Amino acid sequence: MIGKLTGILSDKNPPQIIVDCGGVGYEVQVPMSTFYNLPATGEKVSLLTHFVVREDAQILYGFTSTVERAAFRELIKISGVGPRTALSVLSGMSVGELSQAVTLQEAGRLIKVPGIGKKTAERLLLELKGKLGADIGVTANPVNDAQGDILQALLALGYSDKEAAASLKALPADVGVSDGIKLALRALAK
Repeated sequence: MIGKLTGILSDKNPPQIIVDCGGVGYEVQVPMSTFYNLPATGEKVSLLTHFVVREDAQILYGFTSTVERAAFRELIKISGVGPRTALSVLSGMSVGELSQAVTLQEAGRLIKVPGIGKKTAERLLLELKGKLGADIGVTANPVNDAQGDILQALLALGYSDKEAAASLKALPADVGVSDGIKLALRALAK
């Protein structure tokens, strides 16, 4: 119904903002990733929106990119995941990180998001598998299955996402899993 808002940003109170569009102030709920990219109060802002109508409320959710809005829409399609939980997921991780977690089936990354328990994380991984990356146009970093396995092994060993991804870039494209893990560990030890 309301797909986009363009106006003056009149108030910022996370996770809610108010956008003044021709004298009408729209309250918009935004994920923290969008909130951090907003201009200063009093400046022009343009947001893609998703309008939710419930029996007791009508709520606008705003996003700076189509990818973020598409991820939100995929999340709220899942049984037991409402807009508030979807907003929490997108506030806790970027769409790329979410897509990578789904591709690699890493429930541990989702559990770190406030309000997401083990069962919800597993349901998200199951429901989003094959949907998130393809529908939204986000691809995970690993180029092939071997690199995905190497990345998973490095994360299991306690390396951060950034460290593991950086070590993958230095590996030859056709490296096997065991050799790749050894080479990545050597690179990380330096």
